[in-house]
Amino acid sequence: MRLTDEQRRIIVEETAHIFGAGARVRLFGSRVDDSIRGGDIDLLVETPDPVAQPALAAARLAVKIERRLDGRHVDVVLVTPETPALPIHDIARRHGMAL
Repeated sequence: MRLTDEQRRIIVEETAHIFGAGARVRLFGSRVDDSIRGGDIDLLVETPDPVAQPALAAARLAVKIERRLDGRHVDVVLVTPETPALPIHDIARRHGMAL
């Protein structure tokens, strides 16, 4: 995993701040592979609670994390109880790493 302990702490902290302590976050994509350089930070956030305006909430989380990580680009895929299942969710769960 190509994140520092501090970066992981920030991601978990901001996720809990926006979505609550029950939210789980996983890193997936290129940052999981230690042999690859660069790349943005892809996150799967799963919350057991409904979220009003989920796209806005996911964007808000991405911006908060980006600001705290000195502009590093962050993509957030949000899964709530209302979210239809998509292949990207399965890929992120299978190949991602819990933070």
